[in-house]
Amino acid sequence: MPSTMQLAVTAAAPEFLPPADALAQQLGLPCLGVSDEKWIDDLPFVLKYGARLQLCATGRKAPGPVEVDFVAGAVAHRRKFGGGKGQQIAKAVGVRSGFYPLVLDATAGLGRDAFVLASLGCEVRMLERNPVVYALLEDGVRRLYEAAHADPELASIAARLQLEPRVTSAAGWLAEQSAESIPVIYLDPMFPSRDKSAKVKKEMVAFHQVVGSDEDADSLLAPALAACYYRTVVKRPRLAPDLDEEKPSLRFEGKSGRFDVYTRHGVPG
Repeated sequence: MPSTMQLAVTAAAPEFLPPADALAQQLGLPCLGVSDEKWIDDLPFVLKYGARLQLCATGRKAPGPVEVDFVAGAVAHRRKFGGGKGQQIAKAVGVRSGFYPLVLDATAGLGRDAFVLASLGCEVRMLERNPVVYALLEDGVRRLYEAAHADPELASIAARLQLEPRVTSAAGWLAEQSAESIPVIYLDPMFPSRDKSAKVKKEMVAFHQVVGSDEDADSLLAPALAACYYRTVVKRPRLAPDLDEEKPSLRFEGKSGRFDVYTRHGVPG
Protein backbone atom coordinates (compact mmCIF):
# COMPACT_ATOMS: atom_id res chain seq x y z
CA MET A 1 0.00 0.00 0.00
CA PRO A 2 1.48 3.39 -0.97
CA SER A 3 2.46 5.87 1.69
CA THR A 4 -0.31 8.24 2.76
CA MET A 5 2.26 11.03 3.12
CA GLN A 6 1.28 12.19 -0.37
CA LEU A 7 -1.98 13.24 1.26
CA ALA A 8 -3.14 15.93 3.66
CA VAL A 9 -6.53 16.86 5.11
CA THR A 10 -8.17 20.23 4.48
CA ALA A 11 -11.36 21.86 5.74
CA ALA A 12 -13.93 23.23 3.29
CA ALA A 13 -14.84 26.04 5.71
CA PRO A 14 -13.88 27.16 9.24
CA GLU A 15 -16.74 25.24 10.85
CA PHE A 16 -15.26 21.99 9.53
CA LEU A 17 -11.84 22.56 11.07
CA PRO A 18 -12.38 20.50 14.26
CA PRO A 19 -13.58 17.33 12.47
CA ALA A 20 -10.95 17.82 9.75
CA ASP A 21 -8.23 17.99 12.37
CA ALA A 22 -9.64 14.91 14.14
CA LEU A 23 -9.65 12.98 10.86
CA ALA A 24 -6.07 14.05 10.13
CA GLN A 25 -4.96 12.77 13.53
CA GLN A 26 -6.85 9.51 13.02
CA LEU A 27 -5.16 8.92 9.65
CA GLY A 28 -1.75 10.24 10.71
CA LEU A 29 -1.87 13.03 8.11
CA PRO A 30 -1.12 16.76 8.30
CA CYS A 31 -4.08 19.13 8.44
CA LEU A 32 -3.68 22.22 6.22
CA GLY A 33 -6.67 24.05 7.63
CA VAL A 34 -9.03 25.85 5.28
CA SER A 35 -7.15 25.51 2.01
CA ASP A 36 -8.30 25.53 -1.61
CA GLU A 37 -6.89 22.46 -3.35
CA LYS A 38 -6.49 24.47 -6.56
CA TRP A 39 -3.59 26.38 -4.98
CA ILE A 40 -1.79 23.42 -3.42
CA ASP A 41 1.22 22.38 -5.50
CA ASP A 42 3.36 20.28 -3.14
CA LEU A 43 0.89 17.39 -2.68
CA PRO A 44 -1.00 15.52 -5.41
CA PHE A 45 -4.17 14.93 -3.38
CA VAL A 46 -6.05 16.14 -0.30
CA LEU A 47 -8.97 14.83 1.67
CA LYS A 48 -11.37 17.76 1.93
CA TYR A 49 -13.69 17.65 4.91
CA GLY A 50 -16.95 19.51 4.36
CA ALA A 51 -20.61 18.60 4.15
CA ARG A 52 -19.20 15.49 2.44
CA LEU A 53 -15.73 14.02 2.47
CA GLN A 54 -13.94 14.27 -0.88
CA LEU A 55 -10.65 13.03 -2.28
CA CYS A 56 -9.46 15.95 -4.38
CA ALA A 57 -6.60 16.20 -6.83
CA THR A 58 -4.69 19.45 -6.42
CA GLY A 59 -3.78 22.15 -8.90
CA ARG A 60 -5.74 24.53 -11.08
CA LYS A 61 -6.46 21.98 -13.83
CA ALA A 62 -7.35 19.11 -11.53
CA PRO A 63 -10.41 16.97 -12.31
CA GLY A 64 -13.38 16.86 -9.98
CA PRO A 65 -13.36 15.11 -6.61
CA VAL A 66 -13.91 11.46 -5.77
CA GLU A 67 -16.56 10.81 -3.13
CA VAL A 68 -19.06 8.18 -2.03
CA ASP A 69 -22.63 9.21 -2.84
CA PHE A 70 -25.38 6.64 -2.42
CA VAL A 71 -28.19 9.20 -2.56
CA ALA A 72 -27.77 11.01 -5.90
CA GLY A 73 -25.79 10.86 -9.12
CA ALA A 74 -24.77 7.71 -10.97
CA VAL A 75 -25.60 5.33 -8.12
CA ALA A 76 -29.15 6.69 -7.79
CA HIS A 77 -29.63 6.47 -11.54
CA ARG A 78 -28.46 2.86 -11.56
CA ARG A 79 -30.78 2.03 -8.65
CA LYS A 80 -33.78 3.36 -10.59
CA PHE A 81 -32.89 2.40 -14.16
CA GLY A 82 -30.08 -0.15 -13.93
CA GLY A 83 -32.03 -3.25 -14.90
CA GLY A 84 -32.85 -4.78 -11.52
CA LYS A 85 -32.38 -8.54 -11.27
CA GLY A 86 -31.40 -8.63 -14.95
CA GLN A 87 -28.01 -7.07 -14.18
CA GLN A 88 -24.96 -9.27 -14.54
CA ILE A 89 -24.00 -8.74 -10.90
CA ALA A 90 -27.41 -9.98 -9.76
CA LYS A 91 -27.11 -13.09 -11.93
CA ALA A 92 -23.59 -13.74 -10.68
CA VAL A 93 -24.61 -13.47 -7.01
CA GLY A 94 -27.66 -15.67 -7.67
CA VAL A 95 -30.38 -13.13 -6.89
CA ARG A 96 -33.82 -14.32 -7.95
CA SER A 97 -37.38 -14.01 -6.74
CA GLY A 98 -37.46 -15.33 -3.19
CA PHE A 99 -33.67 -15.63 -2.89
CA TYR A 100 -31.72 -12.60 -1.74
CA PRO A 101 -28.59 -13.95 -0.05
CA LEU A 102 -26.48 -12.16 2.48
CA VAL A 103 -23.37 -10.93 0.67
CA LEU A 104 -20.04 -10.03 2.19
CA ASP A 105 -18.29 -7.49 -0.04
CA ALA A 106 -14.72 -8.07 1.11
CA THR A 107 -13.22 -5.31 -1.09
CA ALA A 108 -15.88 -2.63 -0.80
CA GLY A 109 -13.98 0.35 -2.24
CA LEU A 110 -16.48 3.11 -3.01
CA GLY A 111 -19.35 0.76 -2.18
CA ARG A 112 -21.16 1.01 -5.50
CA ASP A 113 -21.66 -2.70 -6.11
CA ALA A 114 -22.57 -3.25 -2.47
CA PHE A 115 -25.27 -0.59 -2.76
CA VAL A 116 -26.63 -2.14 -5.96
CA LEU A 117 -26.92 -5.52 -4.24
CA ALA A 118 -28.61 -3.94 -1.22
CA SER A 119 -31.04 -2.13 -3.52
CA LEU A 120 -31.90 -5.50 -5.09
CA GLY A 121 -32.84 -6.91 -1.68
CA CYS A 122 -29.64 -8.51 -0.37
CA GLU A 123 -28.23 -7.81 3.06
CA VAL A 124 -24.69 -6.62 2.41
CA ARG A 125 -21.76 -6.33 4.80
CA MET A 126 -18.84 -4.26 3.56
CA LEU A 127 -15.15 -4.71 4.40
CA GLU A 128 -12.48 -2.16 3.48
CA ARG A 129 -8.86 -2.14 4.58
CA ASN A 130 -7.48 1.10 3.16
CA PRO A 131 -7.91 3.87 5.77
CA VAL A 132 -8.50 6.65 3.22
CA VAL A 133 -11.07 4.68 1.24
CA TYR A 134 -12.68 3.58 4.50
CA ALA A 135 -13.08 7.22 5.56
CA LEU A 136 -14.78 8.05 2.24
CA LEU A 137 -17.03 5.01 2.54
CA GLU A 138 -17.92 5.74 6.16
CA ASP A 139 -18.88 9.29 5.19
CA GLY A 140 -21.08 8.04 2.34
CA VAL A 141 -22.84 5.56 4.61
CA ARG A 142 -23.45 8.29 7.19
CA ARG A 143 -25.10 10.53 4.59
CA LEU A 144 -27.16 7.60 3.29
CA TYR A 145 -28.52 6.97 6.77
CA GLU A 146 -29.33 10.67 7.16
CA ALA A 147 -31.18 10.78 3.82
CA ALA A 148 -33.03 7.58 4.68
CA HIS A 149 -34.98 9.39 7.41
CA ALA A 150 -36.96 11.22 4.74
CA ASP A 151 -37.06 8.51 2.04
CA PRO A 152 -38.74 5.16 2.81
CA GLU A 153 -37.17 3.47 -0.23
CA LEU A 154 -33.68 4.56 0.81
CA ALA A 155 -34.46 3.56 4.39
CA SER A 156 -35.11 -0.05 3.39
CA ILE A 157 -31.85 -0.16 1.40
CA ALA A 158 -29.85 1.51 4.18
CA ALA A 159 -31.16 -1.08 6.65
CA ARG A 160 -29.58 -3.81 4.50
CA LEU A 161 -26.19 -2.10 4.10
CA GLN A 162 -23.64 -2.40 6.90
CA LEU A 163 -20.05 -1.15 7.04
CA GLU A 164 -17.91 -3.41 9.20
CA PRO A 165 -15.07 -1.97 11.33
CA ARG A 166 -11.98 -1.40 9.20
CA VAL A 167 -9.77 -4.44 8.72
CA THR A 168 -6.05 -4.49 8.04
CA SER A 169 -6.33 -7.60 5.86
CA ALA A 170 -9.45 -8.88 4.10
CA ALA A 171 -7.74 -12.23 3.50
CA GLY A 172 -6.88 -12.49 7.19
CA TRP A 173 -10.45 -11.60 8.21
CA LEU A 174 -11.87 -14.21 5.84
CA ALA A 175 -9.46 -16.84 7.14
CA GLU A 176 -10.81 -16.31 10.67
CA GLN A 177 -14.42 -17.08 9.66
CA SER A 178 -16.02 -20.47 10.19
CA ALA A 179 -16.20 -22.76 7.18
CA GLU A 180 -19.21 -22.16 4.93
CA SER A 181 -20.51 -19.48 7.30
CA ILE A 182 -21.15 -16.67 4.77
CA PRO A 183 -23.74 -17.24 2.03
CA VAL A 184 -22.02 -15.27 -0.75
CA ILE A 185 -18.64 -13.53 -0.81
CA TYR A 186 -17.98 -10.82 -3.38
CA LEU A 187 -14.47 -9.78 -4.42
CA ASP A 188 -13.51 -6.84 -6.62
CA PRO A 189 -9.77 -6.34 -6.04
CA MET A 190 -8.12 -3.26 -7.49
CA PHE A 191 -6.71 -3.95 -10.94
CA PRO A 192 -4.68 -1.54 -13.11
CA SER A 193 -7.21 0.27 -15.31
CA ARG A 194 -6.93 0.33 -19.08
CA ASP A 195 -10.10 2.38 -19.48
CA LYS A 196 -9.22 5.82 -20.85
CA SER A 197 -12.60 7.51 -20.46
CA ALA A 198 -12.32 10.79 -18.57
CA LYS A 199 -14.63 9.82 -15.72
CA VAL A 200 -13.04 6.44 -15.01
CA LYS A 201 -9.55 7.82 -15.47
CA LYS A 202 -10.16 10.58 -12.93
CA GLU A 203 -11.20 8.17 -10.21
CA MET A 204 -8.74 5.42 -11.02
CA VAL A 205 -5.75 7.76 -11.22
CA ALA A 206 -6.63 9.00 -7.74
CA PHE A 207 -7.19 5.49 -6.43
CA HIS A 208 -4.08 3.97 -7.95
CA GLN A 209 -1.88 6.74 -6.62
CA VAL A 210 -3.41 6.94 -3.16
CA VAL A 211 -4.55 3.33 -2.73
CA GLY A 212 -2.49 1.31 -5.20
CA SER A 213 -3.42 -1.97 -6.86
CA ASP A 214 -4.15 -5.02 -4.71
CA GLU A 215 -0.89 -6.86 -5.28
CA ASP A 216 -2.04 -9.54 -2.84
CA ALA A 217 -5.41 -10.06 -4.54
CA ASP A 218 -4.72 -13.74 -5.26
CA SER A 219 -4.54 -14.43 -1.52
CA LEU A 220 -8.25 -13.56 -1.18
CA LEU A 221 -9.66 -16.46 -3.14
CA ALA A 222 -8.76 -19.49 -0.98
CA PRO A 223 -10.11 -18.10 2.32
CA ALA A 224 -13.19 -16.77 0.51
CA LEU A 225 -13.93 -20.19 -0.96
CA ALA A 226 -13.54 -21.76 2.47
CA ALA A 227 -15.81 -19.23 4.20
CA CYS A 228 -18.62 -19.02 1.63
CA TYR A 229 -21.59 -21.38 1.56
CA TYR A 230 -23.16 -20.85 -1.86
CA ARG A 231 -20.53 -19.09 -3.95
CA THR A 232 -17.72 -16.60 -4.26
CA VAL A 233 -18.08 -14.00 -7.00
CA VAL A 234 -15.03 -12.21 -8.41
CA LYS A 235 -15.35 -9.09 -10.55
CA ARG A 236 -12.57 -8.78 -13.13
CA PRO A 237 -11.70 -6.74 -16.21
CA ARG A 238 -12.76 -8.75 -19.27
CA LEU A 239 -9.23 -9.75 -20.31
CA ALA A 240 -7.71 -10.10 -16.83
CA PRO A 241 -6.31 -13.48 -15.74
CA ASP A 242 -8.34 -15.66 -13.39
CA LEU A 243 -7.82 -14.78 -9.75
CA ASP A 244 -5.09 -17.00 -8.28
CA GLU A 245 -5.08 -18.81 -11.66
CA GLU A 246 -8.20 -20.67 -10.54
CA LYS A 247 -10.76 -21.35 -13.25
CA PRO A 248 -14.29 -20.39 -12.14
CA SER A 249 -17.36 -22.61 -12.31
CA LEU A 250 -19.05 -20.13 -14.62
CA ARG A 251 -18.63 -16.62 -15.99
CA PHE A 252 -20.92 -13.73 -16.78
CA GLU A 253 -19.20 -11.53 -19.37
CA GLY A 254 -19.90 -7.94 -20.36
CA LYS A 255 -18.27 -5.50 -22.77
CA SER A 256 -15.45 -4.41 -20.46
CA GLY A 257 -15.71 -6.68 -17.44
CA ARG A 258 -16.86 -10.04 -16.22
CA PHE A 259 -18.02 -11.86 -13.09
CA ASP A 260 -16.31 -15.16 -12.28
CA VAL A 261 -18.40 -17.44 -10.09
CA TYR A 262 -16.90 -20.16 -7.88
CA THR A 263 -19.71 -22.36 -6.58
CA ARG A 264 -19.79 -24.57 -3.48
CA HIS A 265 -23.51 -25.35 -3.04
CA GLY A 266 -26.30 -24.69 -5.49
CA VAL A 267 -28.56 -21.74 -4.77
CA PRO A 268 -32.24 -22.53 -4.10
CA GLY A 269 -34.23 -22.92 -7.30
